[in-house]
Amino acid sequence: MQSVLYGISETVLVTVSTLLPIANPLTCVAILPAIGAHLNAKERAKQVRHACYYMAAVLIIFLLVGTVLMDFFNISVPGLRIAGGLIVCKFGFNMLFSQHEHLEQKMIPIKRDISFSPLAMPNLSGPGSIAAVISMSTGVHGQTVLPIWLGNISVVVGIIVVAFIAWLVIHASDKLTSLLGVEGIEAASRIMGFFLICIGVQFLIDGISDVLHDPLFWPELLKM
Repeated sequence: MQSVLYGISETVLVTVSTLLPIANPLTCVAILPAIGAHLNAKERAKQVRHACYYMAAVLIIFLLVGTVLMDFFNISVPGLRIAGGLIVCKFGFNMLFSQHEHLEQKMIPIKRDISFSPLAMPNLSGPGSIAAVISMSTGVHGQTVLPIWLGNISVVVGIIVVAFIAWLVIHASDKLTSLLGVEGIEAASRIMGFFLICIGVQFLIDGISDVLHDPLFWPELLKM
C-alpha cells in the first residue's frame, strides 16, 4: 500500500514538474493584454477558464491515445523521447534567448474566442506538452509499481493541477503585470526556458540510453 501511495505521489509530482515549465502560463500572461484587449474583464476571465479546460482535455486525450498513436505510426519509446527532447529544447532555447517585442505593437487579429487558439493551443498545450504527455503514457505502461489505470489517473491528476496553476497565473495577469512589469515577466520566462532545456536534455539522455541498452540496436548497427 505504501509503495502504491508513493508511486501515485511521484507520478503526480513528475507530471506537474515536467508540464508546468513547458506549458509556461507566463507566456499567456504576456500576450493576454494584446489578444484580449477587446474583451471586458468578465469575458476575459471566461476565456481564460475555458482555455484551461481545453488544455486539460487536449492533454488527457493524448495521454489516453498516446500508445495507440505510437503503435499506429510504429514509433518506439526511445524515438519519442528523443523527438520530444528536441522539441522541448527548441522551445526552451526560444524562451531563453529570444528577443521579445511588445505584443501591443504587433498586428494581432481580433478574435471573440481566444480560449482554444491561441491560449490553449499552441501556448498551454502545444507540441512540447503533447510529446511529454505521450512519453508519460508509455512510462505508465512500462512501470510495474502502479496498475495502468491508476498510473493514468495519477497523470490526469497532475494535468489537472497544472491546468489549475495555469488558471491562477493567467487569471492574475493584471496583478502580475503591474507587480513584475514586462521585464520581470520576461526574466521569469527566461528562467522557465532554462528549466525547459534541462527537461529536454533529460528526455534526450533517457532516449539515447534506451537505444544504447536495446539488445536489438547493436546487431542492426553492425550490419550497416
